[in-house]
This record gives sequence, C-alpha cells and structure tokens, in this order.
Amino acid sequence: MTAPTTGAVDAYTAAQAAQDDAVGHGTRAFRVWRGADGAGAFHDYVADVDEGMVVLDAIQQIQASHANDLAVRWNCKAGKCGSCSAEINGKPKLMCMTRLDELPTDEPVTVEPMRAFPHVRDLVTDVSWNFRVKPRIQPFTPRAPDAPDGTWRIAQEDVERVQEFRKCIECFLCQDVCHVLRDHHLHDEFVGPRYLVYVAALEMHPLDIADRTTELKDQFGLGYCNITKCCTTVCPEHITITDNAIIPLKERVVDRHYDPLRALVRLVRGARKHDSRDTPGSKR
Repeated sequence: MTAPTTGAVDAYTAAQAAQDDAVGHGTRAFRVWRGADGAGAFHDYVADVDEGMVVLDAIQQIQASHANDLAVRWNCKAGKCGSCSAEINGKPKLMCMTRLDELPTDEPVTVEPMRAFPHVRDLVTDVSWNFRVKPRIQPFTPRAPDAPDGTWRIAQEDVERVQEFRKCIECFLCQDVCHVLRDHHLHDEFVGPRYLVYVAALEMHPLDIADRTTELKDQFGLGYCNITKCCTTVCPEHITITDNAIIPLKERVVDRHYDPLRALVRLVRGARKHDSRDTPGSKR
C-alpha cells in the first residue's frame, strides 16, 4: 500500500479542520477550581467541544475524561433547578445556561465555585444558610374571606404584580453577586436579594395583611442594599429584583418608620398617654 504524499495529508488535514469548523467541532481550554474547604487552585484542562454545548457539558466531559473525582452539583440541565450555579469568567451564572459560543475564544474559560458561601469541594458550595433564613420571615397571612362562599375577590392587576417574583428558582446567584454577602460577609445581618424578593411577594400580595417592615428594618438588613442592581443583572429568570422588589420595600419601611408626620403623630399620642397616667385619680 502506497503511503499518501505529504501534500495529500496536508490537504486532508485542512479539509477535516474546515469541516470541524463548519459544524462547530473543536477544543477549548478550561481553568477549573479544584480543592476543598476554601483551599485549592485552578487546574488546566482541554475539552472537545461541539456546536451548542454549554459550560456544564464541558465540565461533565472533563469529569468523565480527565478528572473523575471533580465535584460539581447539577440536576435538571434545563435552567430550572438552580443547582449548577458557579462563577464563569468571574461572573455568577448557571453552567447549564451559559453557551460556550458566547464566551471569548482567545482565553481559557474559568469555572469556580460561588464566593458568597462556604466552599465544600471543587465547584460545590454549602448554600444551606439560605434555607435557615426563610423560616425567619413571617408566612403568608391572608385577610378574612370577603365573599359568601368563603373565597376572596381581588383585582387581576394586583395578582399580576407579584407573579414575577414567583419565577425564582433559588439558584442564589443574586445572593452570590451581592457585595453585602460576597465581600462583607454580613450573613447574620442581611437576608440577601433572594429573600427580599420573597418578602416583597408576601408584602405586595393583595390578600396578605402581615406587616414585615419592622423586621426589614431591624432584622433583615434592608438598609445595607445600595441598589447597584447587580442582583437583577445576574438573575437567569430576569426578575427585576431591585426596581420591583427592593426599592418598593425600602419605600414601605420609610413610610412606616421614618415619615415625619407619622413620627409626630406617635409623639403626640405618646404625650397624651403620659399625661393621662399623670392625671390625679388615674390608675397607675
């Protein structure tokens, strides 16, 4: 059998490369964080990629071919479970919703765990703090039914106002990007954007009658938010967190606790009660 000439081999290689380029075949370099309990370093890998692949596909290929012990959390692979949150090229994203063709090709794709939560291993973090926050919030408290059949009558526009907040998949990317949690680590004083959205869904519900403004001011750290809108930017469900949830909550807290007219009324009422207690013959 006659060996192909160098020219023929070069032509075949060039044709194969052109075909791979046409259908999106190729390789990409990745820098993946490896380590445990906050310690570790980036490790370099090369993965075969095809057209339409997302970062999670590449991570699973690296796991299968190069690093069988690579720890990564994922579930639905459809952008609905919120499990595969990570930082890709320094930005909080869902790995399953970040297409490789949207990332720069002239540099490695860096993948690292979220920074706002304790590191467990490789790309996995401990997000259990979030689930301890939720029970601290007053639950839904509906008013009494206003119809003879024991149901309620509410306007459709009031229902639609809170529908946006119900799209949250609890990926906690908004928590991760928030500087109050990420940089200042004030987890004991601030509940974060995700749970401010949850409070907003309750406070703005047309049937709810509970008042959570005192908790927002004193326990949930609403004042720490300086409305940079970074949480809105990273939300994969495109919830307008800052404008539609946090700012209205701030307005409610100001109306309830810092309105000068309300303060004057409380002052006058307090003085009257004090005077009544000092009136001769009044009960002590």
